[in-house]
Amino acid sequence: MDNIQPTTDPVRPKAPLRSWFDVRGRSLSTLAFALNRLTAIGLTIYLFLHLAVLSLLLRGPEGWDQFVALAKNPAFLLLDVVLLFGVVYHMANGIRVALVGMGVAHTRQKSLFYVLVGIALVAFVVGAVLIFVE
Repeated sequence: MDNIQPTTDPVRPKAPLRSWFDVRGRSLSTLAFALNRLTAIGLTIYLFLHLAVLSLLLRGPEGWDQFVALAKNPAFLLLDVVLLFGVVYHMANGIRVALVGMGVAHTRQKSLFYVLVGIALVAFVVGAVLIFVE
């Protein structure tokens, strides 16, 4: 009983948060899942930033003018494009996960991923162009 060696758990990584996003040597579904996690975090952060920007409207008419000036800023529009990517990708991958979870096309996950991300890419490009067109 005295010679029991401490063992390390081979399943649990040493840096769990870092390994959460480590995509080296992973399958396509794992890469899709990691990107889905990143977009979820980004969308959550965006929600709070969105509320902060909308608080400008509480200042009345001058707040509206500040809000419009901010919304037309090219850097802000570029962030809208990043947001659009996050929303469209998260939606497409969420649909794939839901369909696979319900047993629809669970044997064709990779094809389903490519089709849905292809549709999302088209929606993203159209939306990105529309963001910069006044």
